[in-house]
Amino acid sequence: MTVEQNVLQQHSQKHQQTLLNQLREVTGTTDVQLLQQALQVSNGDLAEAVAFLTEKNAKVPQQDEATYYQTTQVGNDRYISVGSQADTNVIDLTGDDKDDLQRAIALSLEESSRAFRETGITDEEQAISRVLEASIAENKASLKRTHTEVWSDSPNPHDRKRMENCPVGLKNVGNTCWFSAVIQSLFNLLEFQRLVLYYSPPARVQDLPRNQKEHRNLPFMQELRNLFSLMVGSKRKYVDPSRAVEILKDAFKSSESQQQDVSEFTHKLLDWLEDAFQMKAEEDREGEKPKNPMVELFYGRFQAVGVLEGKKFENTEMFGQYPLQVNGFKDLHECLEAAMIEGEIESLHSSAENSAKSGQEHWFTELPPVLTFELSRFEFNQALGRPEKIHNKLEFPSMLYMDRYMDRNREITRIKREEIRRLKEQLTLLQQRLERYLSYGSGPKRFPLADVLQYAMEFASSKPVCTSPLEDIDTSAPPGGTTGQLMPALSTAEQGPSCTLPEGLSPTPTQAPSTQQRVPIHKPFTQSRLPPDLPMHPAPRHITEEELRVLEGCLHRWRSEVENDTHDLQGSISRIHRTIELMYSDKSMMQVPFRLHAVLVHEGQANAGHYWAYIYDPHQQRWMKYNDISVTKSSWEELVRDSFGGYRNASAYCLMYINDKKPFLIEEEFDKETGQMLSGLDKLPSDLKAYVKEDNGLFDKEIEEWDTLQARKAQLALAAATAAAETSTSPQPMSTEPSPPDSWGPQQDPEYMEQPSPTDDSKHLQEDTERAISKAAAKKQEERSPEGLLTAAMMTPNMQGIIMSIGKARSVFEKLGPEAAFFKAIKVEYTRLLRFAQEDTAPENDYRLQHVIVYFIHNQAPKKILERTLLMQFADRNLSFDERCKSIMKVARAKLDLVKPEEVNMEEYEMWHQDYRNFRETTIFLMIGLELFQKKCFVEALMYLIYSYQYNRELLVKGLYRGHNDELIGHYRRECLLKLNENAAGMFESGEEPEVCNGLSIMNELVVPCIPLLLVHDTEKDLLAVEDMRNRWCSYLGQEMEPNLQEKLTDFLPKLLDCSTEIKSFHDPPKLPTYSTLELVERYGRVMASLSRVPADGR
Repeated sequence: MTVEQNVLQQHSQKHQQTLLNQLREVTGTTDVQLLQQALQVSNGDLAEAVAFLTEKNAKVPQQDEATYYQTTQVGNDRYISVGSQADTNVIDLTGDDKDDLQRAIALSLEESSRAFRETGITDEEQAISRVLEASIAENKASLKRTHTEVWSDSPNPHDRKRMENCPVGLKNVGNTCWFSAVIQSLFNLLEFQRLVLYYSPPARVQDLPRNQKEHRNLPFMQELRNLFSLMVGSKRKYVDPSRAVEILKDAFKSSESQQQDVSEFTHKLLDWLEDAFQMKAEEDREGEKPKNPMVELFYGRFQAVGVLEGKKFENTEMFGQYPLQVNGFKDLHECLEAAMIEGEIESLHSSAENSAKSGQEHWFTELPPVLTFELSRFEFNQALGRPEKIHNKLEFPSMLYMDRYMDRNREITRIKREEIRRLKEQLTLLQQRLERYLSYGSGPKRFPLADVLQYAMEFASSKPVCTSPLEDIDTSAPPGGTTGQLMPALSTAEQGPSCTLPEGLSPTPTQAPSTQQRVPIHKPFTQSRLPPDLPMHPAPRHITEEELRVLEGCLHRWRSEVENDTHDLQGSISRIHRTIELMYSDKSMMQVPFRLHAVLVHEGQANAGHYWAYIYDPHQQRWMKYNDISVTKSSWEELVRDSFGGYRNASAYCLMYINDKKPFLIEEEFDKETGQMLSGLDKLPSDLKAYVKEDNGLFDKEIEEWDTLQARKAQLALAAATAAAETSTSPQPMSTEPSPPDSWGPQQDPEYMEQPSPTDDSKHLQEDTERAISKAAAKKQEERSPEGLLTAAMMTPNMQGIIMSIGKARSVFEKLGPEAAFFKAIKVEYTRLLRFAQEDTAPENDYRLQHVIVYFIHNQAPKKILERTLLMQFADRNLSFDERCKSIMKVARAKLDLVKPEEVNMEEYEMWHQDYRNFRETTIFLMIGLELFQKKCFVEALMYLIYSYQYNRELLVKGLYRGHNDELIGHYRRECLLKLNENAAGMFESGEEPEVCNGLSIMNELVVPCIPLLLVHDTEKDLLAVEDMRNRWCSYLGQEMEPNLQEKLTDFLPKLLDCSTEIKSFHDPPKLPTYSTLELVERYGRVMASLSRVPADGR
């Protein structure tokens, strides 16, 4: 067969398979032979084929459940099942509305076919085009947004700087998480990475591409090379793939938008790469059969061996991504076994040529080095008219042995399959027998037989304790009253079931019912009375010792026999399970090992969701999680939780295995001369090395400009602080972060603290002090302390402490002068603040808000930062109201003048005070947010709580006591989002257009942008809250609603289900009012005290 004939045959097979899939999807028919017959009868006309199938379904009698088979071929999206019921979601086309449905289907297929004939664009290409255009449109729209992008694209380039040897992430440019997941999986195949990086276009097309494929594929290959080179050598934490996505978008023509399917994109991507490498291979090997590295890397072959209407056949087919059904299977091997066998395979091994049965087996003749499985987790629900996701759990191993599926092991595998089939038949019989023991009885309620016998034995050995009729008689009641009447004794039939005695044992006369029993009398008004002689608990009325002995012996023996039988059955079942598990464990069937390289995970529903990838790093021997811009360390346990399914809405959608005997797939390159491993830019060809260096240069320039700007701001702040200290305006204490010295006193003071103040100053201070004291004596106010001089302007906590400490140093001032009094006062004040810092107070009494020194002590600020802050407080010009205070203030200012520039780092000093200002600002955000939350103003409260949480986390990174309790802020942030989600969902449920729009506006503008903030730190409570919010909206998918509501919901859900931690746009922080320290302390204390009275309903 020539190459042209082979290509035509492959194209014909693909076209026929496409038609089969369309028919299967539309009609719900899964019988391959029936579908092929419909196509033959209709000569490939889909409308006629649908008509044929609908009529055929009307005539087909109901198949017996035990002989019902569903078959499939490679690429089929339907469920493979043997011996199971038909898919309950398939519509019965034999109903009264069959004609209408048939016409609608035919019209739809006709429009689809006409579109293909007119444009030459397949449905698959249109689907990819829709999502790409949506991605690009959203990316362009995001560039026009005016909101500040906080915490994602941080304005600080240092936040976007790549850590050494850390993998580079990919920015989600709008519903392109599927792109990131696939590209990262392929990029981490180092052989594939090398092929892309060192690809060079054919020389003949460098000037002008000849056809549409070349015009599309070659630019895409160049952008893919650029992207890969940045992922290798960029200094950025993540890079932008927009240009590659732009080319993908330009390749198709569509206007609708939807989230792209990973398998479709991977299939199309490999097709493009195959075409690009094929052009290069044909040029390099003129006259020889070209080898395409993409084909050799990702494509394998299998032998199809089967019988069609009694005639045997064999043919070889090529495959790339191998599709597997998930529904109905528990692990990957079960999926593979079902995919490798189609139809009634008994006829494959029989010699009867005239058998009408059909079926086939697939046997791999050549496996690709990279073996990719598509897990079909989506199926079309005909009843609801939309696709649905299959959330069933499916296990897969980290090491997969493919020997049992290889053509060279065909005979031994058939023997083992037959043995497994025989064992499973035995297993079914044993499980049925065991079930009869474990669920015994003929009624709706059944119990283990051993327990039934035990209960019977307990009943037989129970002693009856009867109530006396006299105990129920109220002797004080009148004779005719209801309390004086009794219910007649129970008849024999009412006393409960009697035991059947063994053969040969007859009842004794004492066992016979007494003929002297009272005859029941019907008394309609006394039937509710307790019957006489009723036992307090179930027990035999009459049983002899002999009967009890025989009965107990029988029950004991029977129970022992039942327990032994149950144990034997369970042991046999366990041994069969073990035998089946070990059937392929011999070394001869473990020669084709494939190691799990990547798992692509989808979270969400069929029409919306988010993709990410787990990729194994063989050099670090650990799993990594690639979630758009976020690349983090992971584990097998986390992978299992997110990938197996059955847990929340996340499950594996694509598995990528690599041949463990071909290490070149993941081997690093080494320098041929030095023998050292190549890394970074050394791995790149010269053109890409220059490209990356240019991009890194731009990033370095951005960092340099940022640093210059920040340095200029720091210089301006320093100049302002210096000017404030030197001018006559009162120096304001500045906020800061903390850390206390072990002890603090004059003996430890620095040089400028030990030096005496200038003599002239001391003389003038002494004279001022004497005049002040004389003036005070003349006014007969000698005993007056500084505390009595407090005015409204002097009521700040800092100033109160300074004045009180000066008052306590009065005696020292009178005896030794102002300098000694200054040392005394400053020591008293520091001791007081240290005591506050050491107290364990409630949140509503936070001394850090009252005193910057307490904040510094908590956070272990350097000693000289503490000293200068105290000096600044004692140098405050507001102390000049009193001569004694003024004298000490002048001493403090003199001490400040003696401080040498090298003794106190002013940049560090300003940094600590800036941190304290940030702490106060965070407190104000939190206080206002909590006040609004308590007033149920959730929309207004959200931004305050969001920013307080973020700013607080930034503080806590520097130290445990830099900020507030993050769990408390996180709780109210989470609750506020849940309240908003609940309110928005209620508005949506109302169905009223204004309410629906308002609810979706709340979700799009407030809730959805905040969801990445809950996901980024991966705390359990936040994840559960996000899951609750998503589940609330996903629950609407199965409900009937107006078309306009369905359209709005479909547009909204992809945004809600996007698991990216990147924030594309966000509100600016609210502007904060100015509060005095006393007002802030009072309001904060009040709101925190109210929280302590109302415990949080922690999620």
